[in-house]
Amino acid sequence: MIIISSKNFEKSLKKINPKIQLVLGAKLRIFMNDPWNFTLNNHTLHGSMRNYRSINITGDYRAIYEEYDKNTVRLIDIDTHSGLYGK
Repeated sequence: MIIISSKNFEKSLKKINPKIQLVLGAKLRIFMNDPWNFTLNNHTLHGSMRNYRSINITGDYRAIYEEYDKNTVRLIDIDTHSGLYGK
């Protein structure tokens, strides 16, 4: 699988704790080998974000991505659940 980072994702990534960044790396390795691994809780988003999907990074952190094709995804954003969805 090919993973591309958006500028927005890179900007958000710089703002998060380095420990979360390490966990992100581990989760992305899992994602690359098995995007449907249960630990990721990979799911479709709804409403204005219906074209995106989300994976769990930690209990509170999520990464949002979009699928280009079967083998390519683009990371859109990373933040806490409330930071991404405002809830």
